[in-house]
Amino acid sequence: MRRWEIITCRTDHICKSYLIPCFYLALQTRKPEVLTVSPSGKFFGIRNKCKLHIWKVLDQGSERAAVRKITLHHTKKITVIAFHPTQRIIAAGDVTGRILTWRGFGNRAFAASNGVADQKLINVQEDKPGVRDNDDAYSCSTWHWHSAEVNVLSFSSDGSYLYSGGKEGVLVVWQLDTGKKKFLPRIGSPLLYFIDSPDPTLSSISCADNQIHLLKMPSMGILKTISGIKAPCCYPDMYEGLGNGIAFDQTAGLVAVRTENYCIQFYSLFDDRGVSEVQVCERNHQPGDDVTVIVTSVALSIDGSLMSTSEVKLAEEGIGGLVCLKFWEAGSQNKEFSLSTIVYEPHRDAGISAVKFHPSGNMVVSSSFGGDFKVWKCNHDVIQNDQMLQNFSWTCHAVGSYKKKPMTAAAFSADGSVLAVAAETLITLWNPYKNVLLAVLGETLTPIANLSFVGKSDNLVAASCGSNPQLSVWNMSRLSLSWSYKLHIEAVASAIDLSSFAALVLLPESSKKTTFKGMDGVILLFNATDPVPTVIWSVRKAKGGALGFVQVNPSSVEEISIDGKAPKVLLAYMNGDHEYVLFDPYCKDAREVSVSQKEGLAAHGHKGQAGQYGYASIYGELPEFDRKRPEAPWVPSFPSDRPWETIFSGSSHNLPPLTKLCSAFLESLLEKRTDAAE
Repeated sequence: MRRWEIITCRTDHICKSYLIPCFYLALQTRKPEVLTVSPSGKFFGIRNKCKLHIWKVLDQGSERAAVRKITLHHTKKITVIAFHPTQRIIAAGDVTGRILTWRGFGNRAFAASNGVADQKLINVQEDKPGVRDNDDAYSCSTWHWHSAEVNVLSFSSDGSYLYSGGKEGVLVVWQLDTGKKKFLPRIGSPLLYFIDSPDPTLSSISCADNQIHLLKMPSMGILKTISGIKAPCCYPDMYEGLGNGIAFDQTAGLVAVRTENYCIQFYSLFDDRGVSEVQVCERNHQPGDDVTVIVTSVALSIDGSLMSTSEVKLAEEGIGGLVCLKFWEAGSQNKEFSLSTIVYEPHRDAGISAVKFHPSGNMVVSSSFGGDFKVWKCNHDVIQNDQMLQNFSWTCHAVGSYKKKPMTAAAFSADGSVLAVAAETLITLWNPYKNVLLAVLGETLTPIANLSFVGKSDNLVAASCGSNPQLSVWNMSRLSLSWSYKLHIEAVASAIDLSSFAALVLLPESSKKTTFKGMDGVILLFNATDPVPTVIWSVRKAKGGALGFVQVNPSSVEEISIDGKAPKVLLAYMNGDHEYVLFDPYCKDAREVSVSQKEGLAAHGHKGQAGQYGYASIYGELPEFDRKRPEAPWVPSFPSDRPWETIFSGSSHNLPPLTKLCSAFLESLLEKRTDAAE
C-alpha cells in the first residue's frame, strides 16, 4: 500500500496509468524505493542495487495492454537517477562517484509496446559502446570526478547540462555533448538536492548542514543563503560526556551551537533563522575529512557581548594533542565575534570540564579534570587616538584546587560574590575576588556534572551522573541539602530573576514504553524551595538536549500568540537533533509560542537590507522611474582598460592557463595610442 501512495502522489494526470505497473513495481524490491518520473511524464523508474528498472506510462485507453519494462545493468550500487527532459536519456550515479549516461534507452521494448513495427530497429544488433548485458540502449558513457557516492543528479531545463554533487561539497556541471565540466567549489557541506527553477537564470541547492543556496545561472554564483540550524556533531566516544556545546543568549533570544566545520553558529530562536557563524579554529575543513579538532564547550556572558570557547586538537599517533581556551568579543552588528585572547594549555595537559561567565562579564572560571580551576579577568584597554578603540585582554587572576580532586563543574552566584566549583563528588564554595575557600558541602555518590545557582535566591542545583545519578538542591544560607531525587539529568536551566529552575531528565527504558508511551525524557519545572515539580512535560530525543530561559523584550516583539498575553520569560528546549520549541512555562496550558519580531528578518541583517523581501531580497531594489526626467543619450560600452582587476578572480577550476593570463596582463600595462588619420 505504501508503494501505491508513492506512485499516485506524483502527478495527478498520469495516476491512472501507473495502476497496472505498480503491481510489477512491488515485486522488484523488498522495500519501497524512491520513484523517479521523467519530466515529460512518459517514463518512470527505480534503482535496485546495481540495476535500473524503467517503465513506460501506458497510453490512455490501454489499461489491458501488456506492461513493458526494461532493465539497465551496472557493476556498482546505484544511488540516484535522473531523466532527460526531452530525449530518451537517463543518468545514474553510483557509490564510487561515477556517473553513467544511457542514450536511446527502450527503443526496442517501448517501440514494440506502442505497436510500432520497426523490425530493422528491433532485430538488427548494432555496436552499443558501453552497454552491458545486451541492454536496450544505444550507448552508455561514464564520467568520473566525485571521490564518494553521488547524491545529487539533475538535468538542466533545456537538457544541455547535467548537475551532480555529493559528499565533497562541490556542484559539478557537465556539458552533455562534450563531457566538459565546470565547478562551484567550497560549498562546505555535502549536497542533498538540486532544483532547477522555470527561470533558467535561477537554481537552488540544499546541503547537509541545513542550508539552501540560491544560485545565479549559468555563472553559478551564490545570490543568497537561507541558513537553518546546523545538525549536531559526531565526536569520538571519549568526548561524548563533555557537554552538548549549546549556550543560550538570554537577552537577545539567540542560541549558540557548535558545528562540524569548527564553527559556532548563532541562531535566532524568535526568527527561526541563522544570524552568524564564528570560525573557532582556522582550518581548511572539507566535508568528509576526519575530525581533528573538537570544540568541547561554549559559554556566553549574560548580555551576549563576550564568548569563551575551549577546544581540543586530537593527537595523531599519540603526538600533537593540544587544549586551547579562547576569549571572543562581539562586534556592533550581527554577532560577529573577533578573537581577543587565546591561552594554550590553560590547565597544563588536562582537559577543560566547564567554562562559566561572571554576571558582570569581566570574569570567567574554567575548571579542569586535572585537579584545578582558574579565574580569568578581563582587562579593558581604551586608547583614544581620534577614535575610541577598545582592546579586551584576559589574564589569569587566581588558581584554586581541593585535595587534587578533578574539578568537574562550576557556577557563579547571581551577584557574583560566590563561586561554586565541584571537586568530583564535593561542592566547594569560593570568594572569586580573593580566591578564599568559604565552605565545602556534603558528598554525592557520583561525580557532579552540572552546577547552577537558582536566580537571585540562595539555592544551588547540582546534577551528578554515573551509575547513581542525583538531582540535589542545596541551601546556601544553611549550607545544607534541601531535597534531592535520584534522576539522570541531561541539562539544567535557571531563570535570572526568578526562583525557579527547569531540569531535563532522561527516562529509564522501563518507563518509556509504559508510562510515557515512547517519550525518552521529561522537563521538570521546580520552585527551588519545593521538591514537588510545578509542571511536567514529556519530550522526545532528550539525549544531548539543552534548556534555556529566554527573556522577551516587549519593544522588539510585535505579537505572541498565547491567549493574548505577553510573557516576560520563555523556556527553550532543544533536543539532541537541534530541533527546538519555545513555550511559556508558567502558563497553565503551556503551548508552543509563536513570536514575530517587529524588525522581521532584518533585525540581525546587514545595514541597508532592512525590509527587503522577494525580488528585492535577491536582486536589490529597482531604480525609481521618473517620467519628467529626460532620457539619457545612448552611450556605447567598451571593454575595460583595467582587465587585471578581474582576470585573476574566480575559482581555481575555471582560471585560464598562465600564458593567457600573462599576455593579457602585460598588454594591459602598455599605453594605447591612436594614430590620427592623414
